[in-house]
Amino acid sequence: MDGFKERLNDSVQVRLSVTLSLAILIVAALAGFFAFFSAINETHEMQDETLRQVAVLFDRQKMTLHYPVVEQVAGDDEESRVIVQYLADSTKASGSGDATTPLPFPTGLADGFSTLSVAGENFRVLVRTTASGERIVVAQEADVREKEARKSAWRSLLPFLILFPVLLLVVSDLVRKLFRPIATLSEEIDQRDEQALHPIDENHLPTEIRPFVVAINRLLTRVAQSMETQRRFIADAAHELRSPMTALSLQAERLSAIEMSAAAHQRLLPLTQGIERSRKLIDQLLALATAQSSVERSQASVSVHDIYRRVLEDLLPLAESRQIDIGVESFDEVQVVGNEMDLLILVRNLVDNAIRYTPEGGRVDLAVEWAGESVILEVKDSGPGISAEEQLLVFDPFYRSLGTDEAGSGLGLAIVKAIADRMGAHLRLSFSDEKNKSGLCVSVWLKRAS
Repeated sequence: MDGFKERLNDSVQVRLSVTLSLAILIVAALAGFFAFFSAINETHEMQDETLRQVAVLFDRQKMTLHYPVVEQVAGDDEESRVIVQYLADSTKASGSGDATTPLPFPTGLADGFSTLSVAGENFRVLVRTTASGERIVVAQEADVREKEARKSAWRSLLPFLILFPVLLLVVSDLVRKLFRPIATLSEEIDQRDEQALHPIDENHLPTEIRPFVVAINRLLTRVAQSMETQRRFIADAAHELRSPMTALSLQAERLSAIEMSAAAHQRLLPLTQGIERSRKLIDQLLALATAQSSVERSQASVSVHDIYRRVLEDLLPLAESRQIDIGVESFDEVQVVGNEMDLLILVRNLVDNAIRYTPEGGRVDLAVEWAGESVILEVKDSGPGISAEEQLLVFDPFYRSLGTDEAGSGLGLAIVKAIADRMGAHLRLSFSDEKNKSGLCVSVWLKRAS
């Protein structure tokens, strides 16, 4: 009960459904009440009309009455019989209430309808004076009339009993359909990527929801402007730092060429390595800012194997220094739709990440597969892999997997995710060796070029 009250307080849909259901219930109850008693009254009027028609027919046909003593026929419903007799014969009645003999009606009854008790039973009575001057009585037992009237009244309630649950179902379905645009809008927003800040289409939405969506679109615009400002700041800061770091790198190279003691060279080495790491971080920050920018890239047909070849040429020295076997598994020429530079940066970051997190003597493989209208690029390594709990976190900027001593900025996979979102590509992380839960396999779904 508490759960229902909580839903009633929190949900407009539930409140609307309950309110409409109660309104229908109250209206149906009132309508049924009036229909029930109206049906009883109408049945009584029809029964009175039947008595009047019998009296008119008796007068018109100039009928005569006699009261033979006959045995009751089996199956004959004596109670529902209409009784016709001369009012003057009421003085001859035995008082037994036998339907074959006159009933003791008061002889002083006025013409018209009346209800009275005769021989211990209530009767509905019509007294009429015929054209010949005789007064006749047409009567029917009141209990029988009431029983028939109630049967008719209960039958009149059947449409309400059928219509009420049907209306409840219709109202429930109608309310659910009325609130369906809100559920659809919620699903649409939930399925959006975190970088997708374009306005929500408000044309197909109901008028009542449109102001709320307009407010959300204004918020999205402000968020997009804020994020663009942050990206520009990062890009500008990285660009401004690039020149000083390049100058420091050149000075370090010149300094290393000067004759100096072994101790000085030993101290110079960490400085050189720090400068190199800083230069790489700046380059990756610039790459991330470029990948996240809203500037449209030209799309063309790009050869996957040409991208693989260029990446291997760049990263082969790094792989050889770590004694890692790197190569391409498939040799079929495959064309995809995308921006060549974006695709090159994406694959390069994936391969660079695989090389750095694969132990010495390991293996890194590049592969490509057909999947209908899509092409799947795969980069697999024999490293430790990424647990299922971390797979949703590794695409965050500056996040680095726990339990590894490899130096890095944590921007590689963030750049990959940003480029994949720009290209409309789908990313999936899995284990290279599913049996032993080891190795990382990154799959990228791209649109195949026609």
